[in-house]
Amino acid sequence: MDLLPLKIDGTFRMVLDLHQDPRGFFIRTYDQDELMKRGLVTQWIQESHSFSAKKGTVRGLHFQLPPCAETKIVRAAQGSIFMVLLDLRAASPTFGRWDSLVLSIENPEFLYTPKGIAMGMCTLTNDCSLLYKMDTPYEPKSARTVRWNDPALAIPWPVENPILSDKDKVAPLLKDFLALEGPL
Repeated sequence: MDLLPLKIDGTFRMVLDLHQDPRGFFIRTYDQDELMKRGLVTQWIQESHSFSAKKGTVRGLHFQLPPCAETKIVRAAQGSIFMVLLDLRAASPTFGRWDSLVLSIENPEFLYTPKGIAMGMCTLTNDCSLLYKMDTPYEPKSARTVRWNDPALAIPWPVENPILSDKDKVAPLLKDFLALEGPL
């Protein structure tokens, strides 16, 4: 397993060792020792599965407020998914910046995000599944969203007419969230 830093401080792309033969493939999807060597979170208390049936589904940018902020490990279990990260940590050198990558079943990798990172996604294929491990339980009262297509962020989403939840359609712009709640 290789951990490759992304543009946002403390986020990593975890490249897994893929072993293939005519029967299929084998990958180790979690190695506590490898994460511990790098000083990363290794205790996960919840795991969630997100399924999106249609290409062009957008979810996010979602996160939880402290003290319920979550460290996450995310991987694609099916399909191909454009992932977006937004740094909301006031003390971070990359505060307010975003980064993106594609997770897919064809290229088995994980995404590691520390607390204080908002996450969004857009399905690039039909029938997409993401698996999430979190170090903090989901707390609906702490859940927040920043608008996925905030013009100030200028994220190049790969969709023109996304399928959105009602919550994501009316999420605040980043500047409005920060004015109301402040950075994390």
